[in-house]
Amino acid sequence: MSKIAVFPGSFSPFTIGHQSIVNQATPLFDKIIIAIGINKLKKEYFTLEDRIKWINKVYQKNEKIKVNSYDGLTIDFCKLEKADYIIRGIRDSHDFKFEKKITHMNKELNSNIQTIFFITPQELSHISSTLIREIYNNGGQVNKFLPKEITL
Repeated sequence: MSKIAVFPGSFSPFTIGHQSIVNQATPLFDKIIIAIGINKLKKEYFTLEDRIKWINKVYQKNEKIKVNSYDGLTIDFCKLEKADYIIRGIRDSHDFKFEKKITHMNKELNSNIQTIFFITPQELSHISSTLIREIYNNGGQVNKFLPKEITL
């Protein structure tokens, strides 16, 4: 039985912080699905097509990593993909408090799916997609916060 994990997020854009979480998780799983969630209440800055293309480019040589999008509950997507694990990155105590609530709710919805937390390396803990978009929107250079395969 293969170990399949889902790493959900909006990844708008996919940062070196996200990449560090995937890199930490890769040795533990047979397959990781980077799952771009579609939130109908949120207008994304970058198109879904661009986000999928960028992440695929980062992992084009890694057969363990797949990129997909989904609509609805992450827990339902996991069931559809036969994934028993959800990967989440933690930058600080605020992330932990938020992620803990989601983890407990997911457990209520499906007790068979485990959430695994990975700590973002300290030198990357200040990086967030929200801050990257803010810098980008104001004409700042953001490429040093993105994997080398992604340029904005």
